[in-house]
Amino acid sequence: MNDSKERYGGITRFFHWGMGLLIVWQFLKFFDRINDGEHWVGQNLVSWHISIGSLLLVLIVLRIIWAASQKNNRPEQDPATAFLVKAGHGLLYLGMLLLPITGLMIMIGNGYGWNPFGLGLVARGGDEIGWMATLGSVHSLIAWSLLILVVGHVGIALLHHFVKKDGVLRRML
Repeated sequence: MNDSKERYGGITRFFHWGMGLLIVWQFLKFFDRINDGEHWVGQNLVSWHISIGSLLLVLIVLRIIWAASQKNNRPEQDPATAFLVKAGHGLLYLGMLLLPITGLMIMIGNGYGWNPFGLGLVARGGDEIGWMATLGSVHSLIAWSLLILVVGHVGIALLHHFVKKDGVLRRML
């Protein structure tokens, strides 16, 4: 279950691949911009956006705690690229944390409340909270930035696997 110097453990891999699938699901929200969401994706998958985003917020907090506990057990990075690897992963974690937080700020700031999976965690309010809605307005920018980071992350993993053939991707499988 724990990470080792050779590969990532089961819990780390669960967080990585499970959250990866949920984040891809969240990216389906981009299809909402096509034909005002009037298609199968918009009508069936995007309606879960707030609930899945809320789940991702819980998971990223747990993932950060788990990563901190495994810090000294993780596979070694190539010293030549270690800084870039840490910076890239740091930006991914930051995006995964800020995206649901800014989504919440939009919902609560605009008075919509927060009801993930039908649970009324924050009641719908009559008053808007302007500063919260304003800060939350960077949600879309962060989403696009995270999409670029994820595409880069996948691209680098595939480069390591198919070109460098150095086993980096296998450590997460």
